[in-house]
Amino acid sequence: MKAARIHAYGAIDDIRIEDVPEPVPGLDDVLIRVEAAALNPMDNKLLAGYLKDFFPLAFPYTLGTDLAGTVVATGPLVATVKPGDRVIARTDPASGGAFAELAAVPARLVVPVSADLPLASLAGLPTAAASAWQALFEAGAVQPGQSVLIHAGAGGVGSFAVQLAKRAGAHVTATAAAANLDLVRSLGADGVIDYRNQDFAALATGLDLVIDTIGGETLERSLGIIRRGGKLIGLSAPFDTEGPKARGIDAQFLFHQSDAGRLAAVAALAADGRLRSVIGQEFALADTVEALRSLSKGGARGKTLLMV
Repeated sequence: MKAARIHAYGAIDDIRIEDVPEPVPGLDDVLIRVEAAALNPMDNKLLAGYLKDFFPLAFPYTLGTDLAGTVVATGPLVATVKPGDRVIARTDPASGGAFAELAAVPARLVVPVSADLPLASLAGLPTAAASAWQALFEAGAVQPGQSVLIHAGAGGVGSFAVQLAKRAGAHVTATAAAANLDLVRSLGADGVIDYRNQDFAALATGLDLVIDTIGGETLERSLGIIRRGGKLIGLSAPFDTEGPKARGIDAQFLFHQSDAGRLAAVAALAADGRLRSVIGQEFALADTVEALRSLSKGGARGKTLLMV
């Protein structure tokens, strides 16, 4: 089978599309024929070695964590899915394996999905939608009537966070590029801010919760618009949380953790039409290098997919 692999930490151009043996499922594994795999910023961080203290890779390593496909075979201890079932999964980042024609994934990470939606529309759920859920409901404890600002509301995590926050009854404001403001409104945002031409810090104040996927200056300036007792959830990179705490702000860095229950919850919303996947670009598996290079430029609209 074909797989996008690396043989050492390095750059995007070091990725190779190679012929490799098909994976053999273990006792509690599910062998999945991949139809679509979603790219995440973490893929580039893993490739460069930035996360090797958290997720040390064994080489050669097949990239990718998020996938949607059809079950081909299962290990003898698997009772949750069977061959022919349509599923989504997020693999352990240290194991990877999603950017390939077949992937063997532990059954505990695999979630069956409805036959009513194209698998491509579900491939972006495992990290992005589940991260948005975790940020809003677990770390952020969002409540009806609260004021929420979501940075990069047209991005992978942001596009799901806007919808989930609105469904929770929050008043949602989102930042986005001018070309994406209508999209963000269509996802449910009550207010939109063109981050290139408008100052979000002057337009949104007294907020209960900020979800930030950008980091750096954006995160720092966001602290000034949160009420005392409010929360900031940052998903980009670890940051100082003691300073905000001294100002009465609960600031947390969210490190997304795979959870089948959480993934099943967002999959159910998607199946019922209550959660929309925004697909920005689609690439073939053979074009993995081009796809990751495009993602690395930032500003992606929705999810970028590899169609396998």
